[in-house]
Amino acid sequence: MVAQRGKDLILKLDLAGDGTYATVAGLRSKRLAFNSETVDITDAESEGRWRKLLAGSGVQRASISGSGIFKDAASDAAIRERFFNGTIAQWQLAIPSFGFVTGPFQITALEYSGNHDGEVVFEIALESAGKLTFTEAA
Repeated sequence: MVAQRGKDLILKLDLAGDGTYATVAGLRSKRLAFNSETVDITDAESEGRWRKLLAGSGVQRASISGSGIFKDAASDAAIRERFFNGTIAQWQLAIPSFGFVTGPFQITALEYSGNHDGEVVFEIALESAGKLTFTEAA
């Protein structure tokens, strides 16, 4: 993947639950992290006492975080509603020249801040809540 503009990394939400994704906020900074917990099967007979892991096991997860400004009042309300209700919704992260990560996420943090001479900004954190799919960019 060649160098890309950070502003092209876009977070979208399926507002109606019909598989149509809409951009909900102008994120100035974004982060996507994939993690996988391991299952250690080391025992007293492990060769050289080196740790052994069980392939294909453990828990995979993804985290998305970002900060920025809301696209509009409706986007702010949609995100706020999903946070306070603890809703698991379908989200999509578009990564330019790479692809799309799509699946269920739950908002785990939502923070608002602002300076007296600037706009209100927010920070959001989402954790995966089910199977994710990856689609390569065309």
